[in-house]
Amino acid sequence: MQLADVKVHAIVGHRYLGPMDLGPAWAEWGLWGLLLASFLAATILPFSSEAVLAAMAMGAWSGTSLFVVASVGNTLGGLSNYAIGRWIPEGLVFKRLGVDASKASRWRSLVHRYGAWAALLCWLPVIGDAIALALGLFRAPFTPSAMLMFIGKAGRYAMVLWLMRGIWWT
Repeated sequence: MQLADVKVHAIVGHRYLGPMDLGPAWAEWGLWGLLLASFLAATILPFSSEAVLAAMAMGAWSGTSLFVVASVGNTLGGLSNYAIGRWIPEGLVFKRLGVDASKASRWRSLVHRYGAWAALLCWLPVIGDAIALALGLFRAPFTPSAMLMFIGKAGRYAMVLWLMRGIWWT
């Protein structure tokens, strides 16, 4: 099977969009395409980097390269959410997102309670973006947040590669 023959089943929200070809473009973009896909998947855009990684795992790229590129790209995307939270005033974020005061207070208390450790959960679909945003918004320390975010996201990609190849580091 070639990478261009792989189909990804797309779901946006609760709507199934059917199979989509990854197409030869991903093979041509190679690891840069994976980096971009991983970055975009960690933002608010509905995108599946796991599907791209799984398809690329069937190709000739080394597992270590795939693992590092996907983990770094996804962490950088998550840190962009952290930066948005850090640089945009708290009131403006809540107003734009339509978050009421009780939810804002709950997020604040969660960040103050768990701090940077919450970044381990930034790999989770949908809520991971909100966690990264809240970590920046409520001033969780950057370096521990970034390291723990990387660990959580890397763990997910290690699992994808292990499922696709059995031994992901080769």
